[in-house]
Amino acid sequence: MGISNYLKEIGRGKDGARSLNRAQAADLLGHILDGQVSDLEIGAFCIAMRVKGETPEEMAGFLDAVQQRLALVPPSASSKPTLVLPSYNGARKLPVLTPLLALLLTQAGWPVLIHGCDTEDKRISTQKVLLALGIEGIEEAKETAKHLLRFASTGVLLPSLQDLLNVRRVIGLRNPAHSLVKLMRPVAGPAVLVTSYTHPEYLHSMSATLSQVGTTALLLRGTEGEAVADARRCPAMEAIWQGHIQRVQEVQAGPLTQMPDLPPPEAEATAAWIRRVLAGDIPVPPPIATQVQHIIALAERLARTAPATTPSTTLAVESTP
Repeated sequence: MGISNYLKEIGRGKDGARSLNRAQAADLLGHILDGQVSDLEIGAFCIAMRVKGETPEEMAGFLDAVQQRLALVPPSASSKPTLVLPSYNGARKLPVLTPLLALLLTQAGWPVLIHGCDTEDKRISTQKVLLALGIEGIEEAKETAKHLLRFASTGVLLPSLQDLLNVRRVIGLRNPAHSLVKLMRPVAGPAVLVTSYTHPEYLHSMSATLSQVGTTALLLRGTEGEAVADARRCPAMEAIWQGHIQRVQEVQAGPLTQMPDLPPPEAEATAAWIRRVLAGDIPVPPPIATQVQHIIALAERLARTAPATTPSTTLAVESTP
């Protein structure tokens, strides 16, 4: 079974291509994720979508296909909503502080799931910083839902999605998978997604998709693509709640009066700096402290309305207590 009927619709160029509806998009990506198409068809799909661009309805359909196939991490034994942090960009010029954000949230008592993989060889990834902190990810199925901070690699959650991400290494262009991993919720039970966009135009498409699929989320322009506020200047933040989008934080305006003392963008140096922040030796950068407040406010709101869940054994992870 092929996808040529869909390629005929999306592959007619920027002006001639026609968009798919949500069900069609889910069916198309489902064939790809299930390994029912050739490498040539996958390449054609990636190029066609790169030229055409994805609509929010198509992204919602692609997301449906992903969510139906994900191995879901069980909810934390704490019974609180899980805070989901996708981490795929890493950092090149600045330290990657996604682990700091996660650990600040767990210090406040909230369970956090980070998921991701290396997508660029020349960047320092969150996973490398986590390993420097002694935090490992999923290797095999175990019941470790008692841990507040967990890391899941994309290849464990959905290997075929990891394969689609890897197509970029061959053709040199991003494809819908690079956006999907920032929108998916690989956890059972209530969750708050904390995610980011890299370019201003993605604010509207990502918020529209999250609104359409009903995800509770905090969306911001991330630091080098990571879902953590820039430690130097607070970005704008949008809260998505029950299909509604609300600006909860305006971008910090005016000149910077003081620059934070950040570590170099190296895994060991970043991990050592994070330990000092958590110990109180270094103050939490104000933009990240502000982001923590907005995430917790959204999580508390969800906790008041979400039904209680029973921990699942769908998938478990190896992590630190």
